[in-house]
Amino acid sequence: MKIQAPKGTKDVLPEESYIWQYVESKFRQICKLYGYQEVRFPTFEYTELFQRGVGETTDIVQKEMYTFLDKGGRSITLRPEGTASVARLFIEHGFASRPMPQRLYYIISAFRYENTQGGRYREFHQFGIENFGSKSPVTDAEIISLSYNFFVSLGLDNIVVNINSIGCPVCRKDYVKNLKEYFLGYYDKLCPTCKQRLDKNPMRILDCKEDNCKLIAQDAPKPIEYLCDECKTHFEALKGYLDAAGVCYRVDPYIVRGLDYYTKTVFEIVDVVLDKELAICGGGRYDNLIEQIGGSSTPGIGFAIGVERLIMLLSQKGLIPQKPQVPQVFVATLGDLATKKAFEIASTLRFEGISTVIEELSRSLKSQMKYADKLGCDFSVIIGDDEIEKGVCKLRNMKTSSEEVVRIESLAQYIKSKI
Repeated sequence: MKIQAPKGTKDVLPEESYIWQYVESKFRQICKLYGYQEVRFPTFEYTELFQRGVGETTDIVQKEMYTFLDKGGRSITLRPEGTASVARLFIEHGFASRPMPQRLYYIISAFRYENTQGGRYREFHQFGIENFGSKSPVTDAEIISLSYNFFVSLGLDNIVVNINSIGCPVCRKDYVKNLKEYFLGYYDKLCPTCKQRLDKNPMRILDCKEDNCKLIAQDAPKPIEYLCDECKTHFEALKGYLDAAGVCYRVDPYIVRGLDYYTKTVFEIVDVVLDKELAICGGGRYDNLIEQIGGSSTPGIGFAIGVERLIMLLSQKGLIPQKPQVPQVFVATLGDLATKKAFEIASTLRFEGISTVIEELSRSLKSQMKYADKLGCDFSVIIGDDEIEKGVCKLRNMKTSSEEVVRIESLAQYIKSKI
């Protein structure tokens, strides 16, 4: 029986990998423009980090985490997201003593056991941003602006930012009380999971994906209606800064995000595909997360972008760039002596920045040319005993099949002038 990749995972083949490199490069560029620095952290963490940070009432912790005991009997979880790990890193390495705010970004794979559909995988990839140390709405606006401008740089011109405020622990008390009373009136119609959420965290019901619960939630009280003066001022200031930055946004009172650590600002970025909105980015403020997992009180805000879904969207919209031509040159050989010389020529061309491969299977010249054509090379260099003796080589243009004789010592510069 043939062994295949596990369900919910995906191989990235050579004809696709350049797309990943392209979007990663674009993300790194925008992070650099905004002064963000990269962090890297373990693929797995102690399970307690996600229970305390993400929240025990979330779907991620309750249903989706890959958790196991290691050989020492410790409960280990493959990271289901990046923010909790970056918060742990922030505490463990004493970032609180560094100049604030701390601007960090990451590119990771993550793991959730969920249905595989619509660009969702059990092993998936994320771009993420975390900013620690600032409570200012200026920071919220900058984070949203960064994500918005990243998508614009990829050619996505039909995106909209949806924003909301879910308040702080002070004003959320009255909201949660009224929300609970509302859902109690529909208790018998809630799904089993939401019945459990009703006692622990009724706001999670607003994020339920069950059709019946989504229908009930449409008329539920909205967190934006219960904001205290401080949260109202913060939200109004955010909108003003987004206006100043030219970021197109809408206020969506139903956004709560799916994780327990969010406070005040929450947002999503969507793109319209076939009259349907596709979420491609989500984030928000989490001023209590660092304290929740054992650090000193430090405000924070960030976002995550699903890479698979982003690439799927770029493909649907015809925004995938043309694949770079690699290799550019194929060196064909005729005889053992020529093979040694070909190795020398290839080394020189690579040193000059020209992507080059050489013949390795001792095939006929006709077969070598077919191979070079399949690779899509711009040129083939043909070298044999006669050419070595004269210090020259034949250079074939693979697009026109024309050939010319070029001296070996000037080959690199000549090819550079033609590519």
